[in-house]
Amino acid sequence: MFTSPPDSLSHPAIVDATRAWLEKAVIGLNLCPFAKAVHTKGQIQYVVSDARDPDALLEELGACLRTLAQSDPEQVDTVLLIHPWALADFYDYNEFLDEADAAVEALGLEGEIQVASFHPDYQFAGTGADDIENYSNRSPYPTLHLLREASVDKAVEAFPEAESIYERNIETLRELGHEGWKKLGL
Repeated sequence: MFTSPPDSLSHPAIVDATRAWLEKAVIGLNLCPFAKAVHTKGQIQYVVSDARDPDALLEELGACLRTLAQSDPEQVDTVLLIHPWALADFYDYNEFLDEADAAVEALGLEGEIQVASFHPDYQFAGTGADDIENYSNRSPYPTLHLLREASVDKAVEAFPEAESIYERNIETLRELGHEGWKKLGL
């Protein structure tokens, strides 16, 4: 079970751990076939939040949403808002996602930006806490992934069977197993 890191953990160390997860798991296992291009082009903005509670995180989320909406997609196509000290409990985090979606709507960004979710204790409905398929959404720290819907649409067009990604990820993770995941060093 995830516990918030010590206050002394630096933002660069948090970003490094998140980048390693992205490179080894998300890209390395091809869990998201769209991630490699934005990573290679340096179009991912990593933001580490110092928020300690949901209200402060919601405020920071709003700022990140506005910044992404105003940014040139060639410079910043997506944002990873990493919040190691807020919403350590997965169920609290999961409930917060409704507030995140409401923030997108309140800012008039519905249809333009969407929020994807990652957490060290991520658990899909209908799975056991330690089921390997949950690892497709397990990041080193709680993270809100802000995506431009136009970029998602382009990526889906380029990937002919986008709807099969989830099933393929389950198969990949089951073949890898818990021991294989541990060998990734994440």
